[in-house]
Amino acid sequence: MHRFANPARFLRIARVATPLALVLGLILTGAGLYIGLFASPPDYQQGESVRIMYVHVPAAWLASGGYLGLAIASATALIWRHPLATIAARAIAPAGAAFAAICLMSGSLWGKPTWGTYWVWDARLTSMLVLLFLYLGYLALSASEGERGGERKGAAILALVGAINLPVIKYSVEWWNTLHQGSSISVLSAKSAMAPEMLRPLLLSVAGFTFLFAAIVLMRMRAMIAEQRVEARSRRLAEAIA
Repeated sequence: MHRFANPARFLRIARVATPLALVLGLILTGAGLYIGLFASPPDYQQGESVRIMYVHVPAAWLASGGYLGLAIASATALIWRHPLATIAARAIAPAGAAFAAICLMSGSLWGKPTWGTYWVWDARLTSMLVLLFLYLGYLALSASEGERGGERKGAAILALVGAINLPVIKYSVEWWNTLHQGSSISVLSAKSAMAPEMLRPLLLSVAGFTFLFAAIVLMRMRAMIAEQRVEARSRRLAEAIA
């Protein structure tokens, strides 16, 4: 882990990984969405509206998974002070917030024909809304601490505390009587209640969105490292002139 914390070594890896992740993400996402939107069968209960699933489910997965990555990066920054940990957290946060917003918007569009309304204060929906607010709170606090020249410890602590919401999102449909359906796929048992014609494009979309998420994070990390280097050179130049 420590050897990947070196910015120069990380950049060498990221220069290769970024375009690879981007290309894989575009191919897999395109294939998954094409099959899901045009070739997969409609649901016997929900009809054509089930096709929103091919965007909604990957967005929900990455909103939660992204926050887990944010919390891990924040913990690493607080405990081991890895030089790239804070950068990674700052890169993950806006991407995760975007996917959380996509999840909520697509879920609302799916809820209208399914439940008859765009929004209900359901446990799963409410906890996902809280997740979006946690992302936005992290972004605001990190920007504020950065302007003051701080180490963004407050933002990192907020990210760790907010991780309590992740199991609430995951198990809300089991802990409470909710309108939101339960999970159709069990990762631990490798079983699915979905028809293969629907499962295949869904998995393609999830994989594609995941690679796109990784590409976005890597691009943002590279840009922030470059920005830090420019700022460091500018300070050295100003000190030399003075």
